Amino acid sequence: MRILVVEDEEKIAALVTRALQKAGHQAESRSDGALALSAISSNNFDLVILDVNLPVMDGFTVLQKLREAHNHTRVMLLTARDAIADRVTGLRAGADDYLTKPFSMEELLARVEVIGRRAPSPTQGDIIDVGDIRMDIRRHRVTRAGVPISLSPREFELLQIFMQEPGRTFSREEICERIWEREHEYDTRTVEIFIMRLRKKLSGERDETLIETVRGVGYVLHPAATA
Repeated sequence: MRILVVEDEEKIAALVTRALQKAGHQAESRSDGALALSAISSNNFDLVILDVNLPVMDGFTVLQKLREAHNHTRVMLLTARDAIADRVTGLRAGADDYLTKPFSMEELLARVEVIGRRAPSPTQGDIIDVGDIRMDIRRHRVTRAGVPISLSPREFELLQIFMQEPGRTFSREEICERIWEREHEYDTRTVEIFIMRLRKKLSGERDETLIETVRGVGYVLHPAATA
């Protein structure tokens, strides 16, 4: 993957960049948010590893501007270990994952590997239809009643899980394992935030809930709800 590391601590930025390069990625770094946005606007990065505490423009602002521009580059936030509110804020703003400081390089590389994998392909073709929702796997596009819906990579993967088996209830644990491929430190809260983001985008101005919460079990997409 082509990866941008956005970190103002030079030693950390250099260590992470070198480790990514040794792992076979094309990696470069920027020291503040404004420089990062400039680099992203002129390059096609597959992943941005983004520190929250940055000079000039913090990580949340960078992430917000990316998503406002409908930039679907995957973003992994670097947050302080005790800053739980930062993680929630980042996930709500459109981050795909987070890693807490201090972290081991092995864990960072493992997270990067998981983020770089595509969601599993459906068993039948590249198009999935559930009610008036259509997902084009190959082109990474989703429409509802013909109207495009802009989803982040993680939102797309989450919706794909539901659309491949509509009517089936998925537990939070299974969703977390299938998307992040690990037990997430704050899995319940993380999954809830992604479900909330996806519901909002699918419903738009409609007063409806396409993905239902099954109390004590998980979440389900009902085909009849989208008909």
